[in-house]
Amino acid sequence: MARMTTELTPARRYRGAEAEERRAQRRGQLIAAAVQVYGERGYQNATVKAVCEAAGLTERYFYESFANSEALLLASFQAVTHRLLQTLARAGESAGGDGPNRALAMLRAYFGALQCEPRSARVFLVEIRGVSKLVDGALADSLSEFGGLLAQALLPPGRQLDPLLTAGVAGGVIHVALRWIGQGYMPDVEVVARTALQLAMVLAREPD
Repeated sequence: MARMTTELTPARRYRGAEAEERRAQRRGQLIAAAVQVYGERGYQNATVKAVCEAAGLTERYFYESFANSEALLLASFQAVTHRLLQTLARAGESAGGDGPNRALAMLRAYFGALQCEPRSARVFLVEIRGVSKLVDGALADSLSEFGGLLAQALLPPGRQLDPLLTAGVAGGVIHVALRWIGQGYMPDVEVVARTALQLAMVLAREPD
């Protein structure tokens, strides 16, 4: 009998791993569907049922991964933010050159991503605001990370980062983005990126 138990244990573990993989896959489907639905309808007009239909899943699978719609919004925002920040970091690294050149490359990537992925942009810029304190906290964290990337490119070695100024610059860039989107993505990415760079260059100024 002991031998039989030993032989079955790996199979049970394998099935458990498969179940976890399927759960993770369903969670990813729901997040992708949420970005699509929130981007098209807005978070306040999107139901759990609509997201599940877009994901091709029943509502029971929604509650397998998320306690409520707010939890899904937060996960969607974090997924969009993580992907965008990775894109900006790669753009800065690839650009090389001096700080302004790296920061400009990041801003080109930022505005280019917003234009190419308008649904994700809506989640990142619009739908996340004012939902709850928890979600507002995630937005504040993303501003710090975004501003931190720009500051890392622009600050001279040894200069300490000013968290308030960094968050202010990041917030300013986002307001530029909102205005730009409202104008139908005009002017083009290069022009708006250079405009935003003027704002970001505040980070490089010597403190009084």
